[in-house]
Amino acid sequence: MRAMGRRARAAARALALASAETKTAALNGAAAAIRARAGEILSANAEDVAAARAAGIAESMIDRLTLTPARLEGVASAVAEIAALPDPVGAVTESWERPNGLRLERVRTPLGVIGVIYESRPNVTADAGSLCLKAGNAVILRGGSDSFHSSRAIHAAMVEGITAAGLPADAIQLVPTRDRAAVGAMLAGLDGTLDVIVPRGGKSLVARVQAEARVPVFAHLEGIVHVYVDQAADLAKALTIVKNAKLRRTSVCGAAETLLVDSRAADTLLSPLVTMLLDAGCAVRGDEAALAVDPRVTPASEEDWRTEYLDAVIAVKLVDGLDAAIDHIETHGSHHTDAILTEDAAAAERFLAEVDSAIVVHNASTQFADGGEFGFGGEIGIATGRMHARGPVGAEQLTSFKYRVRGTGQIRP
Repeated sequence: MRAMGRRARAAARALALASAETKTAALNGAAAAIRARAGEILSANAEDVAAARAAGIAESMIDRLTLTPARLEGVASAVAEIAALPDPVGAVTESWERPNGLRLERVRTPLGVIGVIYESRPNVTADAGSLCLKAGNAVILRGGSDSFHSSRAIHAAMVEGITAAGLPADAIQLVPTRDRAAVGAMLAGLDGTLDVIVPRGGKSLVARVQAEARVPVFAHLEGIVHVYVDQAADLAKALTIVKNAKLRRTSVCGAAETLLVDSRAADTLLSPLVTMLLDAGCAVRGDEAALAVDPRVTPASEEDWRTEYLDAVIAVKLVDGLDAAIDHIETHGSHHTDAILTEDAAAAERFLAEVDSAIVVHNASTQFADGGEFGFGGEIGIATGRMHARGPVGAEQLTSFKYRVRGTGQIRP
């Protein structure tokens, strides 16, 4: 592991100087290699899925693990989209001149070497590798044991593409073992060669990383995602959005987990929404008002208000207006993604201003909480902390900056 860190540091120096054209060519080559190796990648994934089923892993996790031809094409397309993005490295974000004639500018620079520790999703191998490379960073990837074969196959395609463009193979490294000691080595910083750790996985993984890491962490906490349906919501719009937010894919971190309904419009909103969810195959755990709608609703416990189900289950509660909805989200949420459905512009603006989540949404599905949907090409995760990288972490968020100062002989008196 220490040797991987040293090789990554050497690769990072080369990447920091690589031209935008070289990085674009490398990522386009990686996308092409993923498509060319689709058969072996899908075969490796089938091996992982079979092992996961035999181990009794939950279906929601198996959904995250599974690659289909369409999903794999999505992985390749995301790499190509990242290739086409503007190069963030070297971009001048601000410039100014001082009264003494000094000219200053702030310019984006790579972070250096990034460690990514993730579970289940094999597409993270491609997304994280591509985004780090686009931003001029070397990356060490430690995938989950359940996606071991899938990640190796995708990584081999990525390396084929980037080396063909003249970039070092060590720019994207994959930890070649399932041994958990490798995670501990990364959290210790690999003798100072790692600059940032990004955990992408369940609550226990993120908690371990935050507790043990000796390098900065871009935290990706669970998505306890709320949809608040205001009294001024359009019912037809709300039915469509809530169904998509919960059920389009239940295993993604942007899936709605709690539905809050304005008590002032309970008579017109609550029953249609609960019935729609139940009829669509979603289990509903509700408060007293929701229980009265349909006998299929089961009682919600206090724990339900702070649970990320990642399954076809949702908690439903009446709240006394916007203030109560915001208070509930602040008390029980994870600062990931939260939405308001309303035709009241003032209520929407209050929600967007006062809810302290990385992503706040008005009249749209929470499943847009995704770097690709934001135009970032992909994401390395959704950061829920308050560092400079918050929300979908794309290539731009994987840069730091430095100041360039140009003078004509000035000295400080």
